[in-house]
Amino acid sequence: MDEQKKRGLLIVVEGIDGTGKSSQVKMLADALRSIGEDALQDREPSDGPFGKILRASMTEGRFSPDAELEMFHKDRRQHVNDVILPALEAGTHVVLDRYYFSTMAYQGANGFDVAELRETNESFAPAPDILFILDLDVDQALERIGTRGDEANEFEQRDALQFCRDVFLSVKDESYARVIDSSPSIETIHAEMLKLALAEIH
Repeated sequence: MDEQKKRGLLIVVEGIDGTGKSSQVKMLADALRSIGEDALQDREPSDGPFGKILRASMTEGRFSPDAELEMFHKDRRQHVNDVILPALEAGTHVVLDRYYFSTMAYQGANGFDVAELRETNESFAPAPDILFILDLDVDQALERIGTRGDEANEFEQRDALQFCRDVFLSVKDESYARVIDSSPSIETIHAEMLKLALAEIH
């Protein structure tokens, strides 16, 4: 039991575009460090070699759907083996911006079978200790995407966003899942997430 207490927690933040995931990941990791917890702020696609290829492809030209999915899986395998698991074993909490639930949602919107995507990823990627699903109505999400000056990409169109939102919410009954209303202020959302995270840590 003592060994389990020493292990870090895998805290994943998911949600459709416009829900403020990246801001909340940074705030949560910073808050945990400020109270003496070891916390690693991270993201997927990762900053590893496969993740860098994926990020470059988003601006320089996308892969075919099959090739892109294969690259996501290669990136995640390396990320899990080289970064996530070693950090957790060392007692560091990993606060992750996107994980395999995003693959289920976005590659699912691209035509792949969601259940099969989940099964494939869970065969090698550990389930999170906490999954924060930042939930927002699609209309509000589109409004936020518009106000930040971005041009909506193919995954930020209404139907695709709704599909992705439904996929994220499809795992809301898992024991590790916590659905967070992301319509209040950033500070309100952060306070709720920090409270829930600390309840699991302690």
